[in-house]
Amino acid sequence: MTTALVTGAAGFIGSFVCAKLLEEGWRVIGLDCMSDYYDVTLKQRREASLKAYESYRSVHDKVETPGLLMRLFEEEKPDVVIHLAAQAGVRYSIENPRSYLESNIIGTFELLEAARAHPPKHMLMASTSSAYGANEQMPYCETDKADHQMSFYAATKKSTESMAHSYAHLFDLPITMFRFFTVYGPWGRPDMALFKFTKAILEGDPIDVYNHGNMSRDFTYVEDLVQAIRLLVDAVPVRPQQGQVNDGDSLSPVAPFRVVNIGNSDAVQLTDFIAAIEAAIGQKAERNLMPMQPGDVPATWADARLLETLTGYKPQTSVTEGVANFVRWYRQYYAA
Repeated sequence: MTTALVTGAAGFIGSFVCAKLLEEGWRVIGLDCMSDYYDVTLKQRREASLKAYESYRSVHDKVETPGLLMRLFEEEKPDVVIHLAAQAGVRYSIENPRSYLESNIIGTFELLEAARAHPPKHMLMASTSSAYGANEQMPYCETDKADHQMSFYAATKKSTESMAHSYAHLFDLPITMFRFFTVYGPWGRPDMALFKFTKAILEGDPIDVYNHGNMSRDFTYVEDLVQAIRLLVDAVPVRPQQGQVNDGDSLSPVAPFRVVNIGNSDAVQLTDFIAAIEAAIGQKAERNLMPMQPGDVPATWADARLLETLTGYKPQTSVTEGVANFVRWYRQYYAA
């Protein structure tokens, strides 16, 4: 039985990843600190469905806890590691940057040290589209420079990419970093726009629309994202011979390390996204137009050709379908 260690296992994306692997017959070690950054009950209910599997082991602790990951790697000898644990959120990183330093950077260091001592066959680690920062040329391509992050959250995630590359080079650890593009869907985080908009509209409250609605995002449905991650598990990077890398590939010339975008390859206007929510609910939103928030970017758009080249897969769930699925879940979950 293949063993995977998944960090952030009770999180939005992590719980879907764990469920996917468990359904395929994997043994999964799920690590999550059950942070109170948002409603812990939501995390507990996600985790409850995973605990129904005998092949699931739940561990509640922080990734940055000294020695924790080293002990888990030594005990479990995971074949695959999927590192999703992180302090998320652009705006919160302005209010509480230390939590990002501890979880994202120190936590990733602890993971890399454990992998150095007990190497898995493949380690996959979450980054973010926010790493592209001030880049204006779109769609974003993995081979583009990404040097001007706009928030401390993005800076910590880009730092983890550099850290991981150094370990991949020094210790021959196969590592794939994926940059997510605005993931949404059922069981999503309450701090994200879709959740907040749906809640506000159903309760008759106005929604805050930043940059007066002049924004676009590459919205990626969670099940598409998880399918992409699962396929990337089998696309293990190999250190290239004599530094030769194919055109369009982000593979490092000196390490078994690659960065891969996971996005829907479609920049959707925020106003169109809101319209999809209104249509799914059957009710118009009262819009409170706001200026751009510090650290935010006006647009994201993924070039996902490398993902398709590596896996043959292309995310394709439309915003209309994905939003309708979320609203259906929300109404059922909250009896709204």
